[in-house]
Amino acid sequence: MELGSRDAFDRMGTLGIEEEFFVVDADGRPTAGTDELVYEADPPELLEDRLDHELFKCVIETQTPTNESLAEARDSLGAVREALVDHADEYGFGIAAAGLHPAAKWRELEHAEKPRYRAQLDRIQYPQHRNTTAGLHVHVGVDDADKAVWIANEMRWYLPIMLALSANSPYWNGFDTGLASARAKIFEGLPNTGMPTTFEDFDAFQEFERMMVETGSINDRGELWYDVRPHSEHGTVEIRTPDGQADPDRVMAFVEYTEALVEDLAARYEDGESGYEHRREPLDENKWRAMRHGHDAELLGKEWGESIPLGELVDRECSRLGISGIRDIYEAESGTQRQRNLREVGGLDAVCEALLVD
Repeated sequence: MELGSRDAFDRMGTLGIEEEFFVVDADGRPTAGTDELVYEADPPELLEDRLDHELFKCVIETQTPTNESLAEARDSLGAVREALVDHADEYGFGIAAAGLHPAAKWRELEHAEKPRYRAQLDRIQYPQHRNTTAGLHVHVGVDDADKAVWIANEMRWYLPIMLALSANSPYWNGFDTGLASARAKIFEGLPNTGMPTTFEDFDAFQEFERMMVETGSINDRGELWYDVRPHSEHGTVEIRTPDGQADPDRVMAFVEYTEALVEDLAARYEDGESGYEHRREPLDENKWRAMRHGHDAELLGKEWGESIPLGELVDRECSRLGISGIRDIYEAESGTQRQRNLREVGGLDAVCEALLVD
């Protein structure tokens, strides 16, 4: 049985970005394309071992190389996206990004044939059959395993801020769900998702990984799909909260925020802070508010005694951490509102066009 190791946590502050995209046809509609792009073609050199598919043949994933700085991460993100778009274009496909594609109807789309996904479909059934989601995952390196677990514990309160800001998926299976991020709710239908509980230290987390694999609950540790996790292979804290984004500047705002949070929490851990160890239930309430209301959300403060508008939380975080990207996102039109406005004026074609990555 393959499990991660304490030894993986050996570098602080490295950055990695994973993005899930939709492969689309000439009309901007999701279509099966990963056989051609992943298996039947040699990808560009930059994408070798950094290109994979997801559950559906219309969803493709990229990973950047490991980066040492935000500037390097931005360059890597741009290069990987350009390589993917060019690769797809060569085979007659386009690339689109959102938490859910508004034209994706899961009953009409093909599932991947990879044994890992077939096993998941067999085990999970309906929740996985309908899982047309696409997200953004950010990895930040941490140089100590117990520190990484503590950071992941404390990171949970901040995740609804990211979700509310990133909300970019009002449409699912052809209708308006009334949610700002329907992706988050659809994905929560799977087991081992959502807000994790706290873990005392890395040994406790690794024992949980071991138990889940040995009891047949999951096939491998990668099937622990929580919103944040210490990644015991890469030696990182990984956040898996945001919806997919077409705009690379929005992606980098979440990378900037995640890096700043990890660095701040690492310093707090080293100073001996005990942390909040929040219960999961109020964290779930905040996540619900984020996925329902997006930019209009009011979230419970860390002591749970008050509701704070998202804009106020964003101002506090930017001032506290010396960042600016998430303020730019908040002050702009939300991804969800943009999709709704475009659909009202120009129909589904206008929304599909706006989601294209160029």
